[in-house]
Amino acid sequence: MSRVYPRRQRQLESLVQKLGLSPKIPVKWELLDLALTHPTVSETANYEQLEFVGDAVVRLVAAVVLWEHYPDCSVGDFAAIRSVLVSDRILCQLAKEYGLELYLLVAGSATADIVGQESRLADAFEAVLGAFYLSTHNLELIRPWLDPHFQRLAAEIRLDPARLNYKAALQEWTQAQFKVLPEYRVMEIGQPQQTQERFFAEVWLHEQMLGQGKGRSIKAAEQAAAKIAYLTVTEQE
Repeated sequence: MSRVYPRRQRQLESLVQKLGLSPKIPVKWELLDLALTHPTVSETANYEQLEFVGDAVVRLVAAVVLWEHYPDCSVGDFAAIRSVLVSDRILCQLAKEYGLELYLLVAGSATADIVGQESRLADAFEAVLGAFYLSTHNLELIRPWLDPHFQRLAAEIRLDPARLNYKAALQEWTQAQFKVLPEYRVMEIGQPQQTQERFFAEVWLHEQMLGQGKGRSIKAAEQAAAKIAYLTVTEQE
């Protein structure tokens, strides 16, 4: 395992404090450092294996939170809500709330790859959870700060007929109504240094434009357009 140098140690301690944890927690700093190392930095010493562990951890935390707070929900509802909670979109959103991109070591062309940032941050977020879990072999370093996010998001998802995933909801609607999928037309409208909303998307159905949206990534722009489209067609019903 690689050594964590003093400057990097201070960075990792800063992140831990942002999560509301004490720097004196029993975390294995070498694992946390590895969790925040992209494969472009090292082909062998990177976050990929920790991400694999973290993928299971985040699904477990989401399941436990739902079981504790919504005991009357069906298993089907549990699965639907959890799929949103552990999606790249939500995990990237949480990663950004804690400024995880400031601690993630990335090299080469990936440093300027805004399009791949969502999946990169989601992967790193899962890897951090994997590092925390393997440090203690329990969830004591995770649930104190992740539970409140999942509780809030789960409540929003349950109240939202689209479950915060408007692309999926619109696709279900178009398939049910017309047995076809909506078409997304995306164009780049700015360079990474110039604007946070780099992409513009339109969603079309039967040669009719249903919605438009902008976003930092193609997925975000499509999601924004799908939200407008879904709200429009469901209101018309």
